Amino acid sequence: MEKYLEATRFIDSDHPDVISFAEKTVKNISEEREKAVAIYEAVRDTIWYDPYRIDLYPDNIKASIVLKRGSGYCVEKAITLTAVGRAAGLPVRLGFAIVKNHLASERFLNVLKTDRFVFHGYNEFLLDNRWIKCTPAFNIGLCEKYGVDVLGFNGKDDSIFHQFDKDGSKYMEYLHDYGTFADLPYDLFVSELRKYYGHLFEEGESSKHEGWYLKHPFSQPTTKPKD
Repeated sequence: MEKYLEATRFIDSDHPDVISFAEKTVKNISEEREKAVAIYEAVRDTIWYDPYRIDLYPDNIKASIVLKRGSGYCVEKAITLTAVGRAAGLPVRLGFAIVKNHLASERFLNVLKTDRFVFHGYNEFLLDNRWIKCTPAFNIGLCEKYGVDVLGFNGKDDSIFHQFDKDGSKYMEYLHDYGTFADLPYDLFVSELRKYYGHLFEEGESSKHEGWYLKHPFSQPTTKPKD
């Protein structure tokens, strides 16, 4: 289980800001399950879900950067939850899937040209010798805005995504599971995005940017972080 407790390239659980966030979140909590639930709720609601800002420059996907920014899409929020959990001493790993969104906004569907969300991020905590799934993507404020019950997590049962909205309409389906990982599989992540959303990509000009840039349909293109 050591690899699910260690800091990695993207899961910088040893960063001072991540450690501070974890310490504040689990202060006065001793039981591991309660820690996991507190961390899940903190990351879910502190970081606003923003699917329109996707930056593929590696240094911008790190948990510490997402915490500082205060917003992120599902992959970034899953990375951050993993980092905060590990900083609190809990084994956590990443999982990714393709999901079908039946209630996606027209604006978002026009951008993606599909109702399939590729590489949707989720997490697994090791609690009582079992891996328990959870998904911290949608914060309370966003759920209230769209009339969807917030997705809870009790540390005992899997909580991977809403199946129905408040009116009983089908909301999310899992179509394909990529499996679980100790760190973000960056090359697979980018290749799958390019495979399904090729119209959003253009080739980069420098290998140090790892070869790919998103075009501007999202709120901002992929850029190298400012020094």
